[in-house]
Amino acid sequence: MSARNGARNRWVVGLLDIQPGDRILEIGFGPGLAVAQMSRRVTSGRITGIDHSELMVRKASRRNAAAVAAGRVVLQLGSADDLPTFDEPFDRVLSVNSYAFWRSPAETLVALRLVMRAGGLIAIAHQPRHAGATDESALIAGQNIIEQLRRAGFTNPRLELNTIKPVMVACALARA
Repeated sequence: MSARNGARNRWVVGLLDIQPGDRILEIGFGPGLAVAQMSRRVTSGRITGIDHSELMVRKASRRNAAAVAAGRVVLQLGSADDLPTFDEPFDRVLSVNSYAFWRSPAETLVALRLVMRAGGLIAIAHQPRHAGATDESALIAGQNIIEQLRRAGFTNPRLELNTIKPVMVACALARA
């Protein structure tokens, strides 16, 4: 895993102002880097993660084995486009570089807002990786995500930018 991936995840997790009792949902947790960072802060809450890859579920489960065994982390196979049913609302939701793969981002954002507690914080980070990607394309992508969040009923949207290379990362944040 590259140092950039770790830095990007640390940055996004830092934007969430995570509290010990928070209930957090990560969409597309990959190898579990952000889960590991969050589990150090979430001592009485729970982190739930869904990822479409069985391989990533296994890798992230190994990386976070102690927190999984303690019941503070639950990692499962799933998709942002077809969210499972959850027993309680989430205080925080994050997605790092998975938004571009959602079949229907508009519908998924509405569904995510519905599984969040009122006032909860969502963070959607995107770092373009396509050929010819630029800082400007990252900024435009971030602005588009902000607009989608507004349309989905989120409030107080803001865009944070980080100059992690090869192309800057845009993170759209908003309240449910």
